[in-house]
Amino acid sequence: MPAVTNKQRVLNQILNLRKKVADPEPENLPVMEQFIYGLCREGTTRDLADEAYQKLRDRFFDWNEIRVSSSREIEEVFADLPDAEARAVRLISFLQEVFETTFSFDLESLHKKGLKQSAKQLSRYQAASDFVVAWVIRQSLDGHAIPIDAPTLRVVRRVGLIEGGQESTEAARASLEHLVPKARGLAFGEAASKIAADFCWEDEPNCQACPLLADCPTGHENTRTVAAGRGGRVKPR
Repeated sequence: MPAVTNKQRVLNQILNLRKKVADPEPENLPVMEQFIYGLCREGTTRDLADEAYQKLRDRFFDWNEIRVSSSREIEEVFADLPDAEARAVRLISFLQEVFETTFSFDLESLHKKGLKQSAKQLSRYQAASDFVVAWVIRQSLDGHAIPIDAPTLRVVRRVGLIEGGQESTEAARASLEHLVPKARGLAFGEAASKIAADFCWEDEPNCQACPLLADCPTGHENTRTVAAGRGGRVKPR
């Protein structure tokens, strides 16, 4: 029971953090475009993803022009995102697959299928990841899915919302979807992403300033280690 109570307290803290930020409603994009936005959003912040997605819209005439462009041209759009080169290749690959199978750039037919069948179809694209599929299911198809990328996974592991042995994002997502109500899924994902960007870095996280420090096992360990290191130093004369 204490472990469950602690998880609920941490979850409430994360959701309360999001209440302090007035987010605009996410843009209501078609299914294919939500997939593309998910490619932009994975592994980075919302602001950087918004900027990259808008650049795609502004710099190219349509999706077909992006499909026939070189990966280097797309990589320039993704210059501020992690793994820009791989991200550009994924985008071109996705557009090519959609065009070859539908002879258009339209995946709205997924609205007529069940969530499981839609997820299965989306996951077949080479550019797909668990994050992107979950993003489309949540944003376009009204399913209960919490997109989990590497930064978010890092946060939920460190604060103890999921067990350390859950290595895969699929297992972590399934656990979180049991903890987080559908109506709060988007808020949770945005809050965890911001914590990852502002405090919970891969190397040398800023645990002392993190608002989740009081209930974070990793934060306690890190701050004790830092304090011990300072205590063992020889004071300068």
